[in-house]
Amino acid sequence: MARGRVLVTGASTGIGEATARRLVADGFEVIATARRLGRIKELGRQIGCEFCPADLTDDDSVANLMKFLALQEPLTALVNVAGGAIGVDPVAEANIDAWQAMYDKNVLGTLRLTKAVLPMLRESGGDIVFVTSVAAHEAYPGGAGYTAAKHAEAMIPQTLRLELLGEPVRVIEVAPGLVKTPEFSLNRLGDVDAAQAVYRGIDEPLLAEDIADVIAWTLTRPRHVNIDTVTVRPVAQATAALFAREGTSQGELPSDDLAAADE
Repeated sequence: MARGRVLVTGASTGIGEATARRLVADGFEVIATARRLGRIKELGRQIGCEFCPADLTDDDSVANLMKFLALQEPLTALVNVAGGAIGVDPVAEANIDAWQAMYDKNVLGTLRLTKAVLPMLRESGGDIVFVTSVAAHEAYPGGAGYTAAKHAEAMIPQTLRLELLGEPVRVIEVAPGLVKTPEFSLNRLGDVDAAQAVYRGIDEPLLAEDIADVIAWTLTRPRHVNIDTVTVRPVAQATAALFAREGTSQGELPSDDLAAADE
């Protein structure tokens, strides 16, 4: 018998993909969703999960996902992973379109799906996990567009937890620090060399599997236990912008990497 039925967003790569894999291995039934159908279809073939493509920034796409879910057994959990960062512009040079896109992906996309799924979780009792970032709780030069979006996203679980008090829904936030994934820094910086430089000199950055492990842990606590917020960093990271790097002074962060060193 399955331990639960979980919808995982952003499942085409990185933390979302790793979470889908881990939860299936732990005995959960998983529905993977992401924009790229080919990726989640292949994931489904590999691990035996169900899948349905969706662009969470689009109302019609989310409505189609909900129609798919309506034909399935009820969900017991939603894991919100989808999001991302664009650019490292200082505030004085902010790209308004990039800020808007980050807000749409990280905040409104998360809100859109959470709002749609919430009724079924309130009815039967369930869990909602929000994968935010240390950027949701800190600031650093060149990161204002992303930190603004992540701070806003973090307000969803913090407020929802108050609004659902007394109901059988657990609201969980997992805030990763530096996680080495194939696409996060590449999508943010748009350059392979710049993306690789983010992790240069870091002794064992986190991997997507480390965050998936934490997510699985939060979902498998006894029902009376709610993991409100857990921050996860590699040992070599002290803040969103302060690292111990080989070949540099203790805590030094090269300026080219400054605004890209968080998940």
